[in-house]
Amino acid sequence: MKTINIFFLALCVGCALANAKFDGFGFDLTPRIVGGKDASEGQFPYQVSLRSMVTKKHFCGASILSSRFLLSAAHCSQEINGKPKYVFAVVGALNRVSGGDSYELDTITPHEKWDKKTVLNDISLLRTAKEIVFSDTIQPIALPTQDTPGEIEVLLSGWGYISYSPTGGQSTLPTLLQFTKPNTLSVDGCKQVFKEKKHPANINESILCTINEMDVGACHGDSGGPLVDASNPENKILVGVVSWGIPCGKGYPDAFTRVYSFLDWIGEQIAKQSPDLE
Repeated sequence: MKTINIFFLALCVGCALANAKFDGFGFDLTPRIVGGKDASEGQFPYQVSLRSMVTKKHFCGASILSSRFLLSAAHCSQEINGKPKYVFAVVGALNRVSGGDSYELDTITPHEKWDKKTVLNDISLLRTAKEIVFSDTIQPIALPTQDTPGEIEVLLSGWGYISYSPTGGQSTLPTLLQFTKPNTLSVDGCKQVFKEKKHPANINESILCTINEMDVGACHGDSGGPLVDASNPENKILVGVVSWGIPCGKGYPDAFTRVYSFLDWIGEQIAKQSPDLE
């Protein structure tokens, strides 16, 4: 079987090039937004930066669900990044290296059926140690009440690489939060694109794919971040969590964990973890 050069859109941004890790398909566990635009202050108030307590650097994205819960990717919550004492969340930031409010975490719960060999169930719930204080630049985002079809425009945001060299050349991280507006694909449509490009990929109903033009898409550091239906600007809806893609902006679909498929799991985990809240 030929090597499949697909990158998970996360892991430690600072370590992505030097310490790449691979799953059972040969997917490299790392991501970013290539070809995006600078966000403005308060444009993405639900956006979270997950950072290492050791390096203080951004390694993954997440989304604010409520004053105590965040949603990210399971592959962002592995090994040292799965231990709350080594991770903190920054909310309300536009700049990757300054600003925003920091919150420690007390619980990190990756999906119990997350499997990097199949790249499925890539979702994780994080609980902050204290309540998040909301403001104009810090707000939760709604969960979907219906499934997301193909051929709609969505919003992807993150601090992942804006240029990337797989051979060890110069790769660039943005200072400001980046965003792009891809279109969704149906499950069959996503499978068909990978088939036409002769790239095997594990796509099922729990995966939501998007497609961009060349040189635009997710990359290292975007993992765990939000894909949002903003067709109603007054009621933005979280429809996907950045999971994996072929690096970076190469005209292949980007794959997201379909939030609608995990509503029961999210609800069960929040209910389970809420009774002991302050």
